[in-house]
Amino acid sequence: MSDPQTTEQRVARLLGQMTLAEKIGQMSQRDASDGYAPDYLGDGLRAGCIGSVLNVVDADVVNELQRIAIEESRLGVPLMVGRDVIHGFKTVMPIPLGQAATWNPELVKEGARVAALEAATAGVNWTFAPMIDISRDPRWGRIAESLGECVLLTNKLAVAMVEGFQGDDLSATGSIAACAKHFAAYGAVESGRDYATTNVPETELRNVYLRPFRAAVEAGVTTLMTSFSDLNGVPATGNEFLLRQVLRDEWGFDGFVVSDWDSIRQLQIHGLTENDRESAFEAATAGVDMEMHGDAYSNHLAALVEEGRISIDAIDAAVRNILRAKYRLGLFENPYTKPEDLPAVANDHALETARQAALQSVVMLKNDNGALPLSAESMSSVAIIGPLADAPYQQLGTWIFDGDVDLSITPMHAIHSLVGRDVDVRYVRAMDNSRSKINAAFDEAAEIAQESDAAILFLGEESILSGEARSRADINLPGDQAELVRRIRATGTPVIAVILAGRPLTLTNIVDEVDAILFAWHPGTMGGPAIADLLFGIESPSGKLPATFARMVGQIPIYYGQKNTGRPPSPDNVAHIDDIDTRAPQTSLGMSAFHLDTCFTPLFAFGHGLSYAAFEYEHIRTNTHKIRLGETVTISVELANRGDVAADEVVQLYVRDLVASITRPVKELKGFRRVRLEPGQTVTVDFDLHTDDLAFYGRNMQLITEPGEFHAWIGGSSETQLRTEFRIIDSNRFPG
Repeated sequence: MSDPQTTEQRVARLLGQMTLAEKIGQMSQRDASDGYAPDYLGDGLRAGCIGSVLNVVDADVVNELQRIAIEESRLGVPLMVGRDVIHGFKTVMPIPLGQAATWNPELVKEGARVAALEAATAGVNWTFAPMIDISRDPRWGRIAESLGECVLLTNKLAVAMVEGFQGDDLSATGSIAACAKHFAAYGAVESGRDYATTNVPETELRNVYLRPFRAAVEAGVTTLMTSFSDLNGVPATGNEFLLRQVLRDEWGFDGFVVSDWDSIRQLQIHGLTENDRESAFEAATAGVDMEMHGDAYSNHLAALVEEGRISIDAIDAAVRNILRAKYRLGLFENPYTKPEDLPAVANDHALETARQAALQSVVMLKNDNGALPLSAESMSSVAIIGPLADAPYQQLGTWIFDGDVDLSITPMHAIHSLVGRDVDVRYVRAMDNSRSKINAAFDEAAEIAQESDAAILFLGEESILSGEARSRADINLPGDQAELVRRIRATGTPVIAVILAGRPLTLTNIVDEVDAILFAWHPGTMGGPAIADLLFGIESPSGKLPATFARMVGQIPIYYGQKNTGRPPSPDNVAHIDDIDTRAPQTSLGMSAFHLDTCFTPLFAFGHGLSYAAFEYEHIRTNTHKIRLGETVTISVELANRGDVAADEVVQLYVRDLVASITRPVKELKGFRRVRLEPGQTVTVDFDLHTDDLAFYGRNMQLITEPGEFHAWIGGSSETQLRTEFRIIDSNRFPG
């Protein structure tokens, strides 16, 4: 691990030797995805005009690019080699939203560590992850890359991913630089449309969207990436408020900021600038240190400096940030990749990590009358139906450029392996893909379901339907899947739905047509074995939802931490469109914040997730009912497993600040813990809550904790009603 003072001295020494062209070179990144990269990038490397490359994953090519940069350029500055290693490299973990459903920071950290070690074998030393945009609109395709809707859960998992990628020592073999993205508020794009406008009040920006980035910065993240979208009228790539005032001045970030792909030149398309020259000026002035893929910097920064519009001090500050990262990575000492010094990809540990992540990510949304688990001992046949039962590529999810599909074990193959010859496994794909509206094979599917003890339907979205530029206005199951469900239901055979998807879906049109639902996200390489173990009771489901499931698109945005409003809905003050008398007075309609044509609650709440165990919460309490600012209250609950299987439960603590200088959410997650209980076991679960944990940004944009009354709940989801209270008192007003 490098000494900070020594690093700064080395940075200053090298910077002092650089020409302006070499400095601008460090601020420029080039795509090296073509196999002939050393040929077409060679001259730029020799001239010191390239500071980073991306999208090359061949260790020999990377080493040759590094050799040219180091041995044939004047100053020998090594390259940052970037790649989107989002949720695995060769071994693919569940999509990040699925990993968030584990509520297990240590497991998420280990998944990132596996990805870093595998990527490092190919010469990658920088990943563009984690994506930590708070995401409250499932229409947005990139919710798949996110960690969900909750600030605290995203904070914890963001830190876990940063630590997993970067390791204990950033310069150690196998550690790669992380990049927190997209700064900031990209998850709030209008209508869930990728790249669209965001309008977020500053209090909401600071209390919600910026907090995960602050956590990542405090965890030592090496880089940040700007958002494609604008924010309150100023595109993030030219947003001085974000990049200088908040990131540098308030948070003290000393890593570097990279634009998103060509987003500097896109400032003109936004309408902020009239040409690439002005785009380069705006981005550099705002604080973007490196341009990803575009050429606005390389074409125009030198002239802008010569004209005096951009100072050489501003250029030096950007280059200093980049060089600092390279020294911290140890690239000057160890620039070359030696795959033999790293663990083999897809080794036993990597595959087991992927299996555990898939296992803990699956959320059991529904289980009527004990439809699950299935018993291989008591059944003679099972029908496996649907386009995603045996789709090895599709289960890997979005952003898996390097994922090895040959490693992918599908649910159908895993079920075959698990039940052996004792159970007749009958398979009909029924649909060519998830979007198909051709139902010619539905009769055959219904026939095998009719003749089987249970029917397992593998439904959802193909991987191409989520991720960047994959926003959807209708988030029902696509194609004719709902009709397939109805046809199988009509056979009278118990129906289990296993849904593989990159976002929360609206399931209202099928939820009553099935006996049980496992929501598996896109579960990655080892999704099949994990799903099979859950279906047949080898393991109990333990995933919890990291995002709310709406009943219908018109409810969006709907999330657990909404404000109360002055007229909150309740069962007593809402009306349904079908129940309204045509001559009813206006005041009979409830006069509260709800939609006439649906329920005011979600279909499945944030934090929801069922188990084969029977968990009971009781006796919530605090160790004191009053604390002063700067003190801690302990909130406790008794958790019992009344069932007959051992299982994990994610215990969740929620708090509400009842009276504040700005309105506060009706509930905020303030703690969570994964606890394993044996049958009949009872444990006490304690959460220590410091008054700093209740701080928020108020009217003057300062972080404060205000005295007053608080409610606290502990339970298995955000809908828990088990509540206690405590008060924070102002010691200046109530001394002694």
